[in-house]
Amino acid sequence: MTVLVTGGAGYIGSHVVRALLLRGTRVVVADDLSAGIPARVRGLDVAHIDLAAAEAPDVIRTVIKNHSVTSVIHLAARKQVGESLEKPEWYFQQNIGGLANLLTAMRLEGVDRLVFSSSAATYGIPNVDSVTEDYPGRPINPYGETKLVGEWMVTDAAKAWGLRGTSLRYFNVAGAGAAELADTALANLIPIVFAAIRAGKPATVFGTDYPTVDGSCVRDYVHVQDLAEAHLAALDYLDADARTHSVFNVGTGRGYSVLEVLAEIKRVTGIDFEVNLAERRAGDPPFLCADVSRIKETLGWSAQRGLGEIVESAWAALN
Repeated sequence: MTVLVTGGAGYIGSHVVRALLLRGTRVVVADDLSAGIPARVRGLDVAHIDLAAAEAPDVIRTVIKNHSVTSVIHLAARKQVGESLEKPEWYFQQNIGGLANLLTAMRLEGVDRLVFSSSAATYGIPNVDSVTEDYPGRPINPYGETKLVGEWMVTDAAKAWGLRGTSLRYFNVAGAGAAELADTALANLIPIVFAAIRAGKPATVFGTDYPTVDGSCVRDYVHVQDLAEAHLAALDYLDADARTHSVFNVGTGRGYSVLEVLAEIKRVTGIDFEVNLAERRAGDPPFLCADVSRIKETLGWSAQRGLGEIVESAWAALN
């Protein structure tokens, strides 16, 4: 068995690749390297592919045939919410077009197993504290919309030609499984705060008047290593004859406020950095936490690492 990991040179993708290799699975990577780092997948076969390009189906088919690919984990996507608001057409072309090309190649080559990287952004601003997979999708930005449409595409392919697909809705991913796999992008809270610390600048908290424990937004943080292991559990699930669910939340079921995360960063780093309190940002849910009962009961997966390990591993990877 060979698993094709699209976006395998990225932050999350490289952790998934490492987890697959550690259990003895053959892996081939497809990545356009616009955000991925080649050193993360050094020694592996890497196909340099823009999945949204017109020639992508033929290129993917060649990769599938040359490496005897039997399953795909699809992580390659554009993932910046702000950028998606500025360039919605491009996000649809990239994320939905790329998935369509991948599914076309898989169908033509008879590869019928797919784990799709989705997102809690599909929920938008839910009016519940703990959101289940059955909560109706109401994304509030083009990025979240492309992920929800991607889930529909996986479901429709299952009906049309028998794809065995599952979608994982990630909550807030952070931490590091190894120094060389660190999150180097400044797109999420913990790396952004680390960058502020290094620059001697204050960390900014957007909104302190939410109806939460301390007024700041609450989020569910999942360690990237736990997330990687969830992909393996999802891949194994696709071999089952009876599959009762196709969408799973990946989180811890425990929320932390922004101010609680900053306090943990201060503890781990030993640096009492300044905190700047700012106005709310439009579209930030006050509270977004996963109900993780489905993935625990169906896949036998649950997060093993808490906020302390997330912050400690992320900080250690950058120092």
